[in-house]
Amino acid sequence: MASGELALQSGECVAAGVPAERLLVDRCRQGDPEAFSRLVALHEGMVFNLAARLLGDSEEARDLSQEVFLQVYRHLGRFQGRSSLKTWIYRIVVNQCRNRQRWWRRRRVDRASSLEELTSAEEAKASTAACGGPESPFDQACRRERSQRVQAALLALPFHHRTVLVLREVEGLSCEGIASMLELPEGTVKSRLARARDSLRRSLFPELGEGRLP
Repeated sequence: MASGELALQSGECVAAGVPAERLLVDRCRQGDPEAFSRLVALHEGMVFNLAARLLGDSEEARDLSQEVFLQVYRHLGRFQGRSSLKTWIYRIVVNQCRNRQRWWRRRRVDRASSLEELTSAEEAKASTAACGGPESPFDQACRRERSQRVQAALLALPFHHRTVLVLREVEGLSCEGIASMLELPEGTVKSRLARARDSLRRSLFPELGEGRLP
């Protein structure tokens, strides 16, 4: 499993439609191990990437991904289909990340680390697709530096601001969808998103002062 570049761009999409999703969930509930393996394969990239961005630690993200799918397996019977399965899993990831960060704070542990080692393969793939060929070592170094700056700025945000920013700008969820997932008023989500964007802009582009994010 590997994370894509940490610049704010969309992650992997899950292509299963609603009827196929319901069938998959039903088979999982019936104890079909192949169906659960399929469920994991469909969502493991999203789970790992979201956890990595929220936690800033690749090893913790891998460990948390396993815990997330254990929770999915244990509680799939509670999934009522009022949201998509992907949205339900998003909620589990966010809750698990929040709990882990609280655990770190109680013990005053700083586990944030660079995610550079996660990006090399995906960066090469993305650059080849975008540019029609492999990038030069200079371009790769520049992108890694940008990725590290974005990740550092994300980790400097309060967790609740970081969460809405990543869900909106990286995962592409709507404010309405984020509000439903986090069980918050949509106005609260929009307010947190605006503050997160402003904080990120001031961190990445301090020379712009109070100007808008380019």
